[in-house]
Amino acid sequence: MRITAVFFILIYFVSCSTAPKNPGDIFETRNRSEAQLELGSKEADRGNYETALILLNESKRLAILSDNPSLLIRTGLSLGNALFALGRTDEAFAEWNKSAAEAENTSNRELAAVSRVHIARGRLLSGSRDAQSVLDEVNREITAINSDQLYIAFSWLVTGLCRREMGRYAEAETAVRRSLDIHEKGRYLEQASYDWFVIASIRSLAGNYEAALQALRTARDIDRRTENSFGLASDWRAMGDVYNKAGNEAASRQAYQRAAAIFRALGNSDEASALEKKAN
Repeated sequence: MRITAVFFILIYFVSCSTAPKNPGDIFETRNRSEAQLELGSKEADRGNYETALILLNESKRLAILSDNPSLLIRTGLSLGNALFALGRTDEAFAEWNKSAAEAENTSNRELAAVSRVHIARGRLLSGSRDAQSVLDEVNREITAINSDQLYIAFSWLVTGLCRREMGRYAEAETAVRRSLDIHEKGRYLEQASYDWFVIASIRSLAGNYEAALQALRTARDIDRRTENSFGLASDWRAMGDVYNKAGNEAASRQAYQRAAAIFRALGNSDEASALEKKAN
């Protein structure tokens, strides 16, 4: 019996010494959530909001399963953005508010500030708050956003949108260029393209049509590199609008036709038909 007992003891120690080390913390669920969040955000950047919702809802489910506050906050912010783009405004604000509450409850000062900037931007774009009050709020929060470069860029973009709304076009472009600088240095191409798109809108409102068209061509070139079809369709549509404002009807019609063709290939027949009417 002693020999048998010694044998099993030896087997136990040998198996322990040859088995893989205990990895300690397990991050599988969190990693899956992060992956879904990245994919969902990318789809949203490309205008595929319905697909983004599917991915982001799964990311949020996994974040709930892992009970990870940072993930819960960040998935909520991205989910709110996709909902807002789809016109589901009340649901978007609900997600942003839940993110803000989670950040405050866990004393995450930076993500609390980021959440409030998302809420402020939503109020600006929905027309429920004037640009000056939104700008004041962003200026209060921006000092707490100091570690995540993408959130810093986002804050500068919202600052630019506020100043554009106020007619302070030079200041608006300066703010958006600070966002652009971060995106270009980090090679976040979809976001850089959108920065150029916003810069184009600022220049167009200021009456600088050729400069606006140049910004849109830059956005278009980036969207071609990333094969962002929704971005390309939006760029051509905006070029049609700017050409029209500048009195170049032939170029405007051509741009609308190009945009319509891309929207139709994307399956967005309503937008394609609307642009085809503009082109006639």
